[in-house]
Amino acid sequence: MNIDEKSLDLLNSSKYGALIHEPDIKLHRKYFTEMCKLLGIKVLYYAPRNSKGWTTYGEIETNFYEPKLITCIFNDHPNQWTMKKLGWDAEFQESASLISVDYDLENIQVGALFAVPTGVDKGKARLFRVTKMSNIMIYPASITCELVPEYENTYQPSQKDYTHSSMNLLNDEEEDYK
Repeated sequence: MNIDEKSLDLLNSSKYGALIHEPDIKLHRKYFTEMCKLLGIKVLYYAPRNSKGWTTYGEIETNFYEPKLITCIFNDHPNQWTMKKLGWDAEFQESASLISVDYDLENIQVGALFAVPTGVDKGKARLFRVTKMSNIMIYPASITCELVPEYENTYQPSQKDYTHSSMNLLNDEEEDYK
């Protein structure tokens, strides 16, 4: 059975509903942005530059744009009492934290960083990396990001200096080529 042109036009004109038209889509996204401003948490967003690369361990190596202050919504936000008792110890979580950010957030991608304020008074903000992203298929207003803690690297390149070391395990080895 073929669909006639009149029925096809009717289907295409009202396929999803009133909010799917472009002006309404932008309005709905603004609703989400306003909700974040009213109910969300302020975080610093570090977008990766385009010159990123990957290490042999699958970790992203990149430099970031200047941090941008944005607001987001935690999908499962622990209360203040729990965060104080745990000392904002995100490493003991059994699942990653999920936040929702604006769909139109510039350069949002896996590998981006978010600095989330701590639940402990006068505590230091924690840095989290985006490992997964998802949204709904039809007309998304936000992107949900899965966050994992970013560990601080205390290794200094100057620690790689072996000039004062006399130990060389391969120094006395005989070549075994025949």
